[in-house]
Amino acid sequence: MNDQLDEFLQELENFGQTNDAAGPDRSLRMLNITRDTGEFLAVLINAMQARSILEVGTSNGYSTIWLAMAAAKIGGLVQTIEASDYKVALASMNFERAGLQPWIRQIHADAGQALKEWMDEQFDFVFLDSYRSEYTRWWPDLKRIIRPGGLLVIDNAISHPEELQPLLSILSKDPAFITSLVPVGKGEYLASKVAQSIL
Repeated sequence: MNDQLDEFLQELENFGQTNDAAGPDRSLRMLNITRDTGEFLAVLINAMQARSILEVGTSNGYSTIWLAMAAAKIGGLVQTIEASDYKVALASMNFERAGLQPWIRQIHADAGQALKEWMDEQFDFVFLDSYRSEYTRWWPDLKRIIRPGGLLVIDNAISHPEELQPLLSILSKDPAFITSLVPVGKGEYLASKVAQSIL
């Protein structure tokens, strides 16, 4: 990472913390991931050579930038979904400043509707950081669009365990997935889709 991009990420981190501390309603909070989570996601993408990446919940694009930095190194593409007009516009400006537009496709839509439109097994890597109350409703499509060997990463697994419990309970009982909770940032729950279940 060059110094200019590192300084921009620091600027976004400071903005997110200051903005959220001011106490606006949830729709105006950035709710960004932590820097160590960004580094962790980038390492996973590189290790997997995950070229087809989906992010559910763009916010101001801080997490997307981490995903796109990794994607740019391996010729990948990040598709990121956000419903908020304000956050879509903010993220677009941030992607331009970061110089990462070629590796990002913004989708301004309701996530539940957007997920229905992708093909089966389309994505290598899915990062879920959105409205936790909707996760179980989205689950059939999330499961469908991840390829065998692909990875689902769910943020806030330690910071908001009660809200994630309905989905994590489903995942823990699904033989199509191998799971692990990683204590990075706010807690990352990893679910890898196995190629074939024999159990």
